[in-house]
Amino acid sequence: MVDYAHTPDALQNILTTINSLRSRNEKLITVVGCGGNRDKTKRPVMARIAGELSDNLILTSDNPRFEEPEEIIEDMYKGIDAVLKKKTLVVTDRRQAINTACKMAREGDIILVAGKGHEKYQEIKGVKHPFDDMDILSQFLNE
Repeated sequence: MVDYAHTPDALQNILTTINSLRSRNEKLITVVGCGGNRDKTKRPVMARIAGELSDNLILTSDNPRFEEPEEIIEDMYKGIDAVLKKKTLVVTDRRQAINTACKMAREGDIILVAGKGHEKYQEIKGVKHPFDDMDILSQFLNE
């Protein structure tokens, strides 16, 4: 599943909705990042929400713009407490993060790739590189 949830409210809404529909026999694996040159205060909040409402969490790059992806992820990681750290991975490269989620998943598990949704690019240092979460997720799931 791919969703544009890029605010704490939106992320909490999609994860709460998914959890309300689950049988709880499957894992919910969430891949999420935060955009660069945007509100830094939401980064740890986004990570905490995703960690609390997911079985596994992968923090990754989104649209870092003119910031370093590692610094954005470091800000996010500050929202992860000791308990959540046990189920959290950091995979800076978004393509690789999606691949990691697919490798972790078993039949029936749910993967949520959040933050970019309909966007067909990843903005890095002022350049919009072709990048489509849905295409990448489909590619790895079909391998």
